[in-house]
Amino acid sequence: MTTLHPTDRFPAPPTTAAPAADEPFLRRVRKGRPEDPRWARPAFLALLLAIALAYLWNLSASGYANSFYSAAVQAGSQSWKAFFFGSLDAANAITVDKPPATLWPMALSVRIFGLSSWAILTPQVLMGVATAGVLYAAVRRRFGAAAGLITMTVFALTPVAALMFRFNNPDALLALLMTVTVYCVLRALENGRTKWLVWAGVAVGLAFLSKTLQAFLILPPLAVLYAVCAPTTVRKRFGQLGLSALAMVVAGGWWVAVVELWPASSRPYIGGSQNNSFLELTFGYNGLGRISGDETGSVGGGGGGQSGGQWGETGIGRMFNSEIGSQISWLLPAALILLVAGIWITWKAKRTDTARAAFLSWGGSLLMTAVVFSFMAGIFHQYYTVALAPYIAALVGMGVTVLWEERAKWAASGVLGATVAVTALWSYVLLGRTPDYLPWLRWAVLVGGLVGAAGLLLAARAGRRLAFAAVGIGFVASLAGPTAYTLSTLNTGHQGSIVTAGPSGASAMGGGGRGGPGGGGGMQPPGSNGQNGQAGQQGGAMGGPSTGGQGGFPGGGGQGQAQGDQQNTRQQNGMPGGGPGGMAEGGMGGGGGMGGLLNGSSVGSQAKKLLEKNADAYTWAAAAIGSQNAASYQLATGDPVMAIGGFNGSDPSPTLAQFKQYVEDGRIHYFISSGTGGMGGMGGDSGTSSKISSWVEDTFEKVTAGSSTFYDLTRPKS
Repeated sequence: MTTLHPTDRFPAPPTTAAPAADEPFLRRVRKGRPEDPRWARPAFLALLLAIALAYLWNLSASGYANSFYSAAVQAGSQSWKAFFFGSLDAANAITVDKPPATLWPMALSVRIFGLSSWAILTPQVLMGVATAGVLYAAVRRRFGAAAGLITMTVFALTPVAALMFRFNNPDALLALLMTVTVYCVLRALENGRTKWLVWAGVAVGLAFLSKTLQAFLILPPLAVLYAVCAPTTVRKRFGQLGLSALAMVVAGGWWVAVVELWPASSRPYIGGSQNNSFLELTFGYNGLGRISGDETGSVGGGGGGQSGGQWGETGIGRMFNSEIGSQISWLLPAALILLVAGIWITWKAKRTDTARAAFLSWGGSLLMTAVVFSFMAGIFHQYYTVALAPYIAALVGMGVTVLWEERAKWAASGVLGATVAVTALWSYVLLGRTPDYLPWLRWAVLVGGLVGAAGLLLAARAGRRLAFAAVGIGFVASLAGPTAYTLSTLNTGHQGSIVTAGPSGASAMGGGGRGGPGGGGGMQPPGSNGQNGQAGQQGGAMGGPSTGGQGGFPGGGGQGQAQGDQQNTRQQNGMPGGGPGGMAEGGMGGGGGMGGLLNGSSVGSQAKKLLEKNADAYTWAAAAIGSQNAASYQLATGDPVMAIGGFNGSDPSPTLAQFKQYVEDGRIHYFISSGTGGMGGMGGDSGTSSKISSWVEDTFEKVTAGSSTFYDLTRPKS
């Protein structure tokens, strides 16, 4: 391929002229930047609005989504102390197993608008819209408005993005802040200004407060890129990188310092740690343990290799396999091809060329993150791959634009056509993994992609109409598969701890069946329209294959579809969780065991009424083994419920002695039975949770409410 000097086609970003003082504001908004075509700003705003409306569509179908985080949001809306620490309950017994930054926007929303599915999830949608806007700004600045619009479209139509920017896990804020980081680095690379690199450090620090060490994955490629390519002296480059690192430490470290210095006796226990230390949580359970699989207190690692593991096979092909591929990889081959093409075209440019820097920044971030995801042996969920969506989208938008500008050269048009053909072939493979889902689509994508590829190969030699027809056919064929999966995702509610995008059967983790542990599909807020598909996919017990749905705990489960069907009947009373049943609907002894580990439990009206009676007289209306179990009852009643043992039930908090003291002081009213003789968390029979459960069962009177079982901690046995 004949290389060009990038400034021939992609001049450096111009300085925006100041608008006339008397020019109306709305006219300036419509016109956009002076170098933009007239259609650029209206198209950008229209696409941004379309993304917002699409992601808001059917939002309440997910109810409280992940009740684990929703309970913490509820607690933060009631207590500023719980807000600051990220406590699971307003009485501050224990925190979630992540830093609290991602909870703060949702908790503020609930403080303003009240507890509801919309109040919890709308901030996540806005993060998705903001990510699309930042992507446009970053790509459009160097490659033009058309490249920015393509980038936005590819990003919004990535199935896992449509999933996670409508869900309340930390990944939405993380993806937004990582995108902001790359944008700031690219701005710094334009003229070597320190402020943009400092802002990049701030963004990474805030991302650390969203999902700890995952925020650092893109730092090595970006730091090396700036050290080599910044348009300033070597000494100044390294000084700027030092200032950026300092900004990162300040932005992310202030909260850590406060938590570590705060007396442990007057703050909540740090969930996910074994020694009540956030630093231990950061570098252990949420950090290096995710890489090695050695995660103390967790449900176990993958350690897969070719033989696979609880969290699926590890290796270079992980992003493309049947567990992950349908979530993120639709345009991943195209992004990799276009990354190589972009670097090739800009190879002979000067050291400080910003077009090449853009390919290296987005491409380096993609490769670094994908490699770590591919080989990490610890806990890994399909939805983690949302972090890759902005990088893939940017590479596609930039690469397609560069090749189209160079289409007069056979090599450029050939690579462009090959990219469309490869994308169509890979979409054909991915769609073939769900043969019962729109079976005609895979053939339409294949034929259309090959026709579009042939047309693009001849684009420069064909007439204008034929060239644009080829572009249209290739574009539609490339995006038809992910668009279908995205629409399926938007039309389905998603609940529980493990969720996946696309239609039923699109992803199966760990080589087992589909569906998760029995959890009854999670909590539903009053008035929400829970979907049977997602309830099923979160529902099966840990046994044979499930027909119920999409995500799920490794090993799957056989009761998934049955529990999914049950979820339709749980709205009859207009209550969270619906019907008169209770925890027994959750599987595995009514919400205990793994049934309460990854999914919220169904709370019957009688159980709700029992816990609400005289709840104001107690610090905690009840205590339950595991955070999901406790969260379900807390969301249903609005009263604090203590999560014994944290998320997995394996944290040593509270100790048996502490729990006995709480009971003696009259601070806890009920203990919620797991129905399994004491879940014990991952600690087994000798774990703190198991000891507490056994002591309660031996000491206090049993009470039933509907099909739920409680122990009244104010009524000792005779």
